[in-house]
Amino acid sequence: MITLYDYELSGNCYKVRQLAAWLGLPLQRVPVNLHPGRQHKSAEFLAINPLGQVPVIVDDGLVLRDSQAILVYLASRHDGDGRWYPADAQARGQIAQWLAVAEDLNRTASAARTHDTLGDTRIAVEAARAGARAAFRTLDDHLAERASAGAHWLVGRAPSIADIACFPYVALAQDGGLSLDAYPALRHWIWRFCHLPGFIGMGGIRVPDPTQVPLVVPVALG
Repeated sequence: MITLYDYELSGNCYKVRQLAAWLGLPLQRVPVNLHPGRQHKSAEFLAINPLGQVPVIVDDGLVLRDSQAILVYLASRHDGDGRWYPADAQARGQIAQWLAVAEDLNRTASAARTHDTLGDTRIAVEAARAGARAAFRTLDDHLAERASAGAHWLVGRAPSIADIACFPYVALAQDGGLSLDAYPALRHWIWRFCHLPGFIGMGGIRVPDPTQVPLVVPVALG
């Protein structure tokens, strides 16, 4: 079984939990109390990840950190159908571009959320918000162009690890004082993501009520 060193409110840990759920991979979750416990800076945890960050997984003796790297690894090893990380070189190159955007969201939207929810005044929050808005604009423009061609995901015709990587800190934007009102394509993408079969959600991102009348027809995974 894969061990996940996990923090429930971390968007990066959520990415791993969501992909594992879609792949049907059981996880042994080891909670790491980031706030207020700061267990990620303890000597015990630093022996596992010297960078003092979650998530970290242990799978068959491999210790792997960084959420984007973990998504690539899990999809490469455990997704026999290649649904989430297609083998096509062009698709993988495009996915890599959006994994870089996900890292940008970590530095901006996630940082703004940390400032607002945890009161971390060391963060230059206005600069973080400006960077997040720039990333949102890039995503929104791309998704709008894709939608005009009948596609609704960042790469290809089905969701991939690119969508998983970018999703949480966009969906949690309001926690960092960020509005998505100016990004309609991004809002539709969030809606579609949340309505995928097997969506699990996290704190601040609820699982949709199945009795609600949908705004658009949900997209199947296939």
